[in-house]
Amino acid sequence: MRELNFNVDMNEYLPLRDVVFNTLRQAILRGELKPGERLMEIQLANKLGVSRTPIREAIRKLELEGLVLMIPRKGAEVAEITEKSLRDVLEVRRALEELSVKLACDRMTDDMVKELEQAAERFRSVLPGEDITEIAQADVHFHDVIYKASDNGRLTQLLSNLGEQMYRYRVEYLKNTAVYDQLMREHQEIICHIKNRRKDEAVKVICEHIDNQVAAIRDTIRTKRG
Repeated sequence: MRELNFNVDMNEYLPLRDVVFNTLRQAILRGELKPGERLMEIQLANKLGVSRTPIREAIRKLELEGLVLMIPRKGAEVAEITEKSLRDVLEVRRALEELSVKLACDRMTDDMVKELEQAAERFRSVLPGEDITEIAQADVHFHDVIYKASDNGRLTQLLSNLGEQMYRYRVEYLKNTAVYDQLMREHQEIICHIKNRRKDEAVKVICEHIDNQVAAIRDTIRTKRG
């Protein structure tokens, strides 16, 4: 059994179960807990200095997000990134993003356009730091501004529910620094089309934006599979 190499990030304002959940989630997303690796409750409890109860609760939440699988007679293990899981999540994301962009073209205010421009600049500014979590969060925020501009609470809720599962693929995509220039260009094109109320063009770019992500991650999966 290998030694675990991640640390708990204690936050005095969060319940212990949330601290444990956030710690394990980040360890999976960063690859510190690897796909296929078993999650041993006792080992994790000892590593994080907690009882097994918050570990068990965190594993249940991670299973709901699709980050962990419960295997009969084996227990919990980190879910593999598969082409099927990638397709399932990003097909839904593509449809919801397409709708959100259409609505944003109709409903985005001038103040929200400025907020979107600021979000794009924030994304650009964090790229040199190479902190994959910070970069991913900046990309999430850019898209969140578009969702908010749709002014559709149901749509925003659906995207929020899907967000945690999308996040893993977003992180995987952003590990490839070669895509950064393309992402920045796509962000700028999306802003331009929304600002000028060009629905068809905005939809085309957002769909290409997601399709490029699917293609890149699929290639990574196939390369790892050999």
